[in-house]
Amino acid sequence: MHALSLPTWWIHITSVLEWMLAILAVQAFGSRRQEGGWRWLALAMVPALVSAMAACTWHLFDNSEALKGLVVLQAGLTAIGNGAMALAAWNLLRQQRLSAQDDRS
Repeated sequence: MHALSLPTWWIHITSVLEWMLAILAVQAFGSRRQEGGWRWLALAMVPALVSAMAACTWHLFDNSEALKGLVVLQAGLTAIGNGAMALAAWNLLRQQRLSAQDDRS
């Protein structure tokens, strides 16, 4: 566990916790507004969370070569998560534009 300094560990761990809270906040916001697109955005945030957990796990075991697959997993989940969040954000924008058009009619 000495691969990272304590301040760096603090940032890693609090970032993971912050992302978890962000997912819950997005979900709650969508529920309050009764807009399903926000649930999709919260779901799209999950791969990035798992990616961060994979990175923390790899660092926890001192960046072991035996766990090099976690780095590949992290990279893949980051790419998937970024794509999923982009699609979810586009879907949310599309839904809100449709809703605005319906309100004008």
